[in-house]
Amino acid sequence: MATPKLLSVFFLHLVAMLVFLDLANAQGLQLGFYKKTCPNAEAIVRKTTAQYISRAPTLAASLLRLHFHDCFVRGCEGSVLLNSTKNNQAEKVAFPNLSLRGYQVIDGVKSAVEKVCPGVVSCADILALVARDAVLMIKGPFWEVPTGRRDGRVSNANEALTNLPPPFANITQLKAMFLGKGLSVKDLVVLSGGHTIGISHCSSFSNRLYNFTGKGDTDPKMDSKYIVNLKSKCKPGDVSTTVEMDPGSFKTFDEDYYTLVAKRRGLLESDAALLDDSETKAYVKLQMATYGSTFLKDFSESMVNMGKMQVLTGMAGEIRKHCALVN
Repeated sequence: MATPKLLSVFFLHLVAMLVFLDLANAQGLQLGFYKKTCPNAEAIVRKTTAQYISRAPTLAASLLRLHFHDCFVRGCEGSVLLNSTKNNQAEKVAFPNLSLRGYQVIDGVKSAVEKVCPGVVSCADILALVARDAVLMIKGPFWEVPTGRRDGRVSNANEALTNLPPPFANITQLKAMFLGKGLSVKDLVVLSGGHTIGISHCSSFSNRLYNFTGKGDTDPKMDSKYIVNLKSKCKPGDVSTTVEMDPGSFKTFDEDYYTLVAKRRGLLESDAALLDDSETKAYVKLQMATYGSTFLKDFSESMVNMGKMQVLTGMAGEIRKHCALVN
């Protein structure tokens, strides 16, 4: 039987190999990939995305989350967009993905691009570009999106369950999941800042209010006044009510998230967990103290890092005609 030390060494080698393969594929991405084959692609994406966000600004958070959920399962190759088939349950029907929104935006953008450049621009690239443009439209940062991703042909609900960081994850689990994807601890705390926009269902944090250790108690890591406030909105067993992740500015991309976490008002256990590690805690405290002095720049860099995860390039995968269906 292998010793714990040997297993640890094996795990480190495995992670290193996966990271190397990711980097090799990511080298197939480049800025302006469609410059010759579809020169107006990014402009079309931006214009169409703006039409949706102008009507429903809250979609920005949904589209950012959609991109995140795509990248963490099989990489950024559009598998989260695929529908289930008779013989397969796709990622979008997995429990963590049942609340995903924004598919209609991706379909609308894809349709607009296809009218000009049929069969050229992948759904994976469209999702990456839409997430960037949507965040920018609610006062978030701009980041360059290298393109050239191709679309995957496989989508499995079980893989979503095992690869997506759950809202109740502790810091050890979170670090393992991010490092296993080739991301850093800094990427973890920075990308968590995406919770500055959007909403969450009561069911994702109700255990912190009513039954944290199974004894009808509350989470001692959550501010007591915040608990009272949340209990007024979320009753025991409530699975439909939603609460703002960043009360007061959940439609605007800003640094307030870190102030909330520092004051023990992070909504999810995974938010509160950022105070349980020296590196992530230091980042939270820095952003609170300096009014997010580096957050927007850091977020841009981490989004680029995430967008390169396990991408398909070259002749791998395909360019889907319809984002919800393989060709």
